[in-house]
Amino acid sequence: MSSIGRASVLIGAGTIVSRVSGLLRTIVLVGAIGAISGAGDAFAVANQLPNNIYAIISTGLLTAVVVPQIVKAAAHVDGGQAFISKLFTLGTVGLLAATALAMIAAPLLVQMYASKFTLDQLALSTAFAYWCLPQIFFYGLYALLGEILNARRVFGPYTWAPIVNNLVSIAGFGLFILVFNGPQERVAAWTPGMIAVLGGTATAGIVVQTLVLLFFWRRAGLALRPDFQWKGVGLRHIGRLAGWTFLMVVAGQLAGIVQSNVLSGASGEDPAIFASQNAWLLFMLPYSIIVLSIGTPYFTQLSEHAAAGRDDEVRDDISRSIRTLGLFIVVSTAALAVAAVPASRIFTKSPEQAAAAAPVLLCFLVCLVPLAVLFVVQRTFYAYNDTRTPFFFTLLQCALVAGGAVWAGAGLDRAELAAGVALTQSFASVVQVVVATALLHRRLGSIGTASWLFALGRFALAALPAAAAGYGVWLLLGGVEGWTTGSALAGAAGAAIIGTVVLAVYICILAVLRTPELAPALALGRRFLPKR
Repeated sequence: MSSIGRASVLIGAGTIVSRVSGLLRTIVLVGAIGAISGAGDAFAVANQLPNNIYAIISTGLLTAVVVPQIVKAAAHVDGGQAFISKLFTLGTVGLLAATALAMIAAPLLVQMYASKFTLDQLALSTAFAYWCLPQIFFYGLYALLGEILNARRVFGPYTWAPIVNNLVSIAGFGLFILVFNGPQERVAAWTPGMIAVLGGTATAGIVVQTLVLLFFWRRAGLALRPDFQWKGVGLRHIGRLAGWTFLMVVAGQLAGIVQSNVLSGASGEDPAIFASQNAWLLFMLPYSIIVLSIGTPYFTQLSEHAAAGRDDEVRDDISRSIRTLGLFIVVSTAALAVAAVPASRIFTKSPEQAAAAAPVLLCFLVCLVPLAVLFVVQRTFYAYNDTRTPFFFTLLQCALVAGGAVWAGAGLDRAELAAGVALTQSFASVVQVVVATALLHRRLGSIGTASWLFALGRFALAALPAAAAGYGVWLLLGGVEGWTTGSALAGAAGAAIIGTVVLAVYICILAVLRTPELAPALALGRRFLPKR
């Protein structure tokens, strides 16, 4: 527990700083392109393209396949040096090819994601895409280096490197505002110089983020060298495993294309693509801080136990990690739900825009707890080198996401469209985690489902009065018309106050209920505090 605790704190602290600086980055970006605008949605589509490829590389290939394989390769005579060198060389070549193909197909890619844009929006988004798509190479290289470091139990750099990206972006976007008197919300107002500054800044941040990892490479005890002899270390086996995860993430991207096209129909005056991305960023704040910081070290340990055939310890890892994650993630859901309007004000230009964007965040929050459970369940399959089963339960989720988006596009008004798409995605994720849990139970036998479901229920029971207290505080602060929606800074301060009240009441109720998970959770939380 001590090693997992230290790794969780290291990852968590880095993630907190990264996410806070990421919030500042997005605030400055909103100041440059607006929150609900045609130009904002055009940039959002272009800058999301390399992120989508990154998702395929990181989630689809590296997390699912590479970490367990590197753990196994560590038992080789050379400690895995040859395997990692071959893997790194192959990855670099593949990334260069993927980037080149994406650059050639840029106009087609933009059209695929935003078919309902006007012609001017499509042209602006395509121009942004040429500046943003080189990120694919550096995103992929960053993911490859970072997952290798994680597999070697060097957790910190992968988490802390994005902070440098955010600082570069804040400086570049701020320069844009000063030079071009942002925000520039009208599509027709954009010049090649504006496009170069904004798109170039977004890519420069990713380049610097990747280079930072190289400074920590010696800590992994590895000496990489180019190696084009890709036979003999199980790369064919990796290819078979990656085939399923690749198809799984491609299915997710196809569902995302359907969502993006539906949302592009609301672009301009109502919450659409950029507003949904910002709501998702708020949604991901507790997920990344809590689930990734605590879950990543557990996944490495779980992979080791699975590789050694110690199924009983794997079952204990599953139950322990879900209960630990659940205690934190349930209260985060409650706090963010009651603070949805001031939190949304962080990324909008007025109280009215915040009130319009808040339902999108609320609809995403429906699946925050289920996704925390899914993180553990899905990665347990990966630890056993089973990427086929996750493909099928994710394919079900993708079909529901795409179908839900089409339904929302056909049946909802423009103003309700983004929230409707978010809600159908949450419903699909809930179905996915139910099916995935049942399949894992069938594979491993008992995984303590009743135990951790009971614990989650206890946490939810404590969160209800805590949320009511937080909502009361928000009303006392003036609600939608109060000071918490006066500016982005006021929104952040208001959300922090509401969240603190929810957390305090939640902890008190858990203490009264003598919740057994509370003591170790508080001990983990104290690790984040500075030493005296």
